Amino acid sequence: MRRLYLQVYLAFLSILVVFAVLSGALWFFLHDDDDGRRAFEGVAEILGKALPSPDRPVAELEQALARLHMQFGIDLKLSRADGEPIAAAGEPIGALPTEGWQHRGRRNWTLSLRLPDGRLLTARHRHPRGPLLLWTLGLLALATAIGAYPLARRVTRRLERLQARVEQLGSGQLSARVAIEGKDEVAELACSFNHAAERIERLVNVQRSMLASASHELRSPLTRIRMAIELLAGEERPELRAQIARDVAELDDLIDELLLAARLETIDTPRSSEGVNLLALTAEEGARVDGSVTGVSVRVKGDPRMLRRMVRNLFDNAQRHGHGMLIEATVEPLDGGGARLLVEDQGPGVPEEERERIFEPFYRPAGMREGTDGGVGLGLALVRQIARHHHGEACCLERVGGGTRLEITLGTNDVEASGANG
Repeated sequence: MRRLYLQVYLAFLSILVVFAVLSGALWFFLHDDDDGRRAFEGVAEILGKALPSPDRPVAELEQALARLHMQFGIDLKLSRADGEPIAAAGEPIGALPTEGWQHRGRRNWTLSLRLPDGRLLTARHRHPRGPLLLWTLGLLALATAIGAYPLARRVTRRLERLQARVEQLGSGQLSARVAIEGKDEVAELACSFNHAAERIERLVNVQRSMLASASHELRSPLTRIRMAIELLAGEERPELRAQIARDVAELDDLIDELLLAARLETIDTPRSSEGVNLLALTAEEGARVDGSVTGVSVRVKGDPRMLRRMVRNLFDNAQRHGHGMLIEATVEPLDGGGARLLVEDQGPGVPEEERERIFEPFYRPAGMREGTDGGVGLGLALVRQIARHHHGEACCLERVGGGTRLEITLGTNDVEASGANG
C-alpha cells in the first residue's frame, strides 16, 4: 500500500534529482572543464616557447600575455626579478607576498612562477561566486516548486472534497459520500468517513421508521383500552377486562421489542458471550408451542438471552401463521463451523416477493390489519438482527408441501454430540 509519508519522501527525493540534473546542466554550459592545476601545467609547458626573451619590446611581451589570457581565461602579470611590473593581460593583479601556489576555493587560485631568466610570471584564475550562488538558489527553489506542487495540490484537493462532504453530512444530507482515490492514509480516512456516514444514515432511517411505526402501532391498543374503560363504567364486564389485559400485554410486548431493537442498533457484537446448546434451547422453546424439535446438539457462542429471544420469536411467528398445525424445528451443524436452525410451519406461506420484506420492522402483508394476528411486526426483524449480531443471517424459504420455512445461520460453534431429539 502506498502510504502518504512514502509519497512525500519520494517527492523530496525527486526534487533533489531534478536539482542535481539542472545544476549539472548549468555547470556544463557555463563552465569549461579545465581545473586550476591543469591550467598551471599547461602554462608551465609553453612558457619557455610562448614568452619572448627579456630583451624583446614590451609591446611584444603584452601581445604574448594577451594570447595566453585568451587561451586559458586567466589574468597574467610579468614582472622583473625585483618585482617591478613589465607587462600584464586581463584584470590587474596586486603584489603577492610569496611565490608559489595560493588556493582559495575550488576554482579560485593564484600562481607565481619564477622563470629561468629571473622574471616572475603571476597567473590568477577567478570564478564569480555571486551569480552561480544565485543561480543555484534559484534552481533549488524552482525544483522544489515543480516537485512539491503536484503532491501538495493532490492531497489538499482530496482533503477539501472530504471537508465538503463532512459539512454536507453535518447539515443533514445523510447520503453524502466521498470518492475513494488511491490507497494512502487520505483514502483510508475517506473510507472510514463513508462507513460512518452509511451507519449514521442507516441508524437515523431505522429510528425514523421505528418511531413512525411505533406511534401507529401504539395507537390501536390505546384506542381499544380507552373504549373498554368507557364501556366498563358502572358495569362488571369480565370479557372487557380480559381484552384490556390483552391490550396491556400487547403494549408491554411492543415496548420490550422496541427497546431490544434500539439496543441492537447501537452495538455490533453481543455484550455477553458464552457457549449455548442450540438444540437444547430450541427444544425448551418448542415445548411451549408443542413443536417437534430434532437435530444435532450444537454449541454456539453468543448471548443466551438474545438467542432465546430469537428462537422464541421464530416459534411465535410459526404458531401465529401456522393455523394450529404442527411446527417443526431442526438444528444441524454447518461445514467449516457454524450452525443452522430451520423452523417450518404449514400455513399459507409467504409470496416470493415478500420473503425479504417480512424482516422489516412493522411490516405486514397487504390486507392484514394491526392486531388481527396478535403480533406487532417486530418479531422477525429482531430475529434477523440477533442472527447478524452472531455472525449469521436469517432468510425465508418456500417449504415443500406448502407453508413457510425460516432458515437461521449462526457463527462459530463446537459440536457436542450427534443424535435425534424429538
